[in-house]
Amino acid sequence: MSGDGEEDASLEFTPTWIIAIVCTVIIFMSFFFERFLHYIGKVLKRKKNFALFEALLKVQEELMLLGFISLMLSVSQVSLQKTCIKESLMLRGLPCKRESPNSVSHVTFVRHYQTNFPLDFTGMRMLLASESGGSGHCKSGKVPLLSVEATHQLHIFIFVLAMTHVILSLITIVLGIAQMRDWKSWEAKIQQEDDTAEKMVKHVHELQFIKKRFKENKIFSWLHSFGKQFYGTITIDDYRAMRLGFIMMHYKDNPKFNFYKYMIRALETDFKKVVGISWYFWALVIVFLLLNINGWHAYFWISIVPFILLFIVGSKLEHIISNLATKVVDQNAIAIGNCVVIPSDDLFWFKSPKLVLFFIHYILFQNAFDIAYFFWILTTYSFGSCIMGKKAYIIPRLVFSGIIQVVCGYSTLPLYAIVSHMGSRYKKAILPHHMHETFDQWLANAKTNKLKREETSNEGTVDKFWGAWNRKKASNKTEVVAKLEEEMQEVQHEPVPEIEIGIHN
Repeated sequence: MSGDGEEDASLEFTPTWIIAIVCTVIIFMSFFFERFLHYIGKVLKRKKNFALFEALLKVQEELMLLGFISLMLSVSQVSLQKTCIKESLMLRGLPCKRESPNSVSHVTFVRHYQTNFPLDFTGMRMLLASESGGSGHCKSGKVPLLSVEATHQLHIFIFVLAMTHVILSLITIVLGIAQMRDWKSWEAKIQQEDDTAEKMVKHVHELQFIKKRFKENKIFSWLHSFGKQFYGTITIDDYRAMRLGFIMMHYKDNPKFNFYKYMIRALETDFKKVVGISWYFWALVIVFLLLNINGWHAYFWISIVPFILLFIVGSKLEHIISNLATKVVDQNAIAIGNCVVIPSDDLFWFKSPKLVLFFIHYILFQNAFDIAYFFWILTTYSFGSCIMGKKAYIIPRLVFSGIIQVVCGYSTLPLYAIVSHMGSRYKKAILPHHMHETFDQWLANAKTNKLKREETSNEGTVDKFWGAWNRKKASNKTEVVAKLEEEMQEVQHEPVPEIEIGIHN
């Protein structure tokens, strides 16, 4: 186990009481965590937060995926250790510069990643990994593809990344709902207003919504939208105008429609999508790990992308509200009562409100990757390790991550929560939850019936074509038979020629 040359003890030579204690602790912690998630699910169902309950199920799916990844890494680590590659390949694409290129043993390779070992268990694992001997399976001039220690560290990083993404997404949604707490009182105030009261006629420029949002100059309008996302993003005038515009387009017969509850249900449903990690985000993780090469400072440049994209998305959402005000001014000179905006998919990029949600999802995931990577390196190696990078690049990345988390929670998410409903269509959250399954079943049946009608129509088309071809073929046969009969009749009426028979000598 140490320098005396003894080998690591397997289960054959491990005391049974140690095995029993370790298994007891692991099983107890696993059951405790599973029961904790089950309890949270029961609370959410009791409070009828079905969308958040589905988000919890999504988290459980992610945990199952992590368990499968963990199993695959555990099963394949011996095979990876026994897979040998040329020594020269280990000198390409290194996160840290090698001081001794002639030595490629695992201990030397890992120790170059850090200046010291802050945690004892890390040093112990490195020692055990080096002594377990991946290099002993390889011939001279070759080294293992991936050591046991590297597999273990990769395993931990994937788990930390997934958990960080879930936690930060939860923090973002909590910050967003906290920012929207005033909207509930606005909705209650609007619900109490008398719709039968006489409505005042005003010039459109006298409306508060138009005064604050309408800008004639497009450049100034974009600059105003960029700055507006940092302070007082949504006012009661904005809420009233967009609420009334949504109701007049989709729910005109019910002016007392509770727009706030619908909006929160839709946001909780979107949270279920954001909390998950799709396959293309896992592909991004692979690309990020590939680009982590010494001297490139790739993670610093990559961290700038979500930082810039966040402000672009926020400016776009604010500009959509300004465009709503511009359309009102262009189409009306006077207004009767409150301002009524006209929602449209044309206001969004590529006429797709869902694209904004995808960008927010990417921003949160990229931010989670930066934070997870930082804390993983900090606990596994040290702040001064070469794989962490230079401080001049680390500190700006941390600042970017903090700004993204705060701005996305307090500004971008509330903006998305209301502006995303300014499209031409409404979301399924407009229906009560108990009707969702019925609606989904109806939609599935409608698609099935449509496919059956298309198949029947195709079969009818084929039958018609085949029948027409057969009729044409039959008509051709009839014409041929009639022609033959005519020729036979002509032959019968012709005189039989006389034949002279002669005998030749």
